[in-house]
Amino acid sequence: MARPRKPLLSRDRIVETAGALVDAEGLAALSTRRLAAELGVSGPSLYNHFRTKDEILDAVADAVSAKIDLSMFAPGDPRDWRTALHDWALSYRAALDGHPHIVPVLAQGPGRRPAGLRVADAVFGGMVRAGWPPAQATSIGALMRYFVTGSALGSFARGFVDDETAYDPADYPHLGQAHLLAERREKVDRVAFETGLRALLDGLGTQYAPYAPAKGGAGARPGGAA
Repeated sequence: MARPRKPLLSRDRIVETAGALVDAEGLAALSTRRLAAELGVSGPSLYNHFRTKDEILDAVADAVSAKIDLSMFAPGDPRDWRTALHDWALSYRAALDGHPHIVPVLAQGPGRRPAGLRVADAVFGGMVRAGWPPAQATSIGALMRYFVTGSALGSFARGFVDDETAYDPADYPHLGQAHLLAERREKVDRVAFETGLRALLDGLGTQYAPYAPAKGGAGARPGGAA
C-alpha cells in the first residue's frame, strides 16, 4: 500500500484544530481526548508532538501572537513612537478579536513562546530607540498589554441585554438607552477602545519630554531616526 503523501498528524494540524476548538467552545472544551477525537487519531499520538495540554495551549496562543503586525518597530520605519504604539495596538486588538477565548492565556504573558517574545522584544526595542529609558520602556510594554488584553476579555456593550424593560428608569435613571448597546456592539466597543488608546498615548506624551532626543522631540522614531 502506498504511503500517504502527507503525514496524518503534525504540530501545525494539532495547533490549528485545537485553536478552532477553543474558538468555538472555549478553553474548557479542550482536552487531549477531545482533540484526538477531532483529529481522528489516538490520544497518545499527540504526545509525539506535545508533552501536555498546556503546551498545546501555549502553541495556540503563540499562533495568535504571530498575527500581530510588528513592522512599525523595525529600524528605519518612518513612524514615530506614538504612531507606532497606536498602529501596533490596533493590530494587537484585531488579532485578539478573532480569538477571544484564548485571551486569558495570552494575558499571562509570553513565557517561552517565540512569537510572544518577539512582540515583547519589538515593543521594548522600539521604545528604547525612541529615547525612553529601559525601565519606562518595560512599563509601556506592560501597560499596553494590560490595556489591549483587558479590552479583549469581554465586550462592554454585550454586557447589556436588548430588552428595554430590563432597565427601569425608577431604578436606573441614566440607562434608558442601554438596551440599544448590544445591537451596536461593534461600534461601541471600537470607539471605546480608540478613546482609551488616545488617552493612554496622550498621557505618555506628557511624560516623554525629558527623554526626547534633542532634535527629535515627541516625534522620535522607534528606529532611532529623528
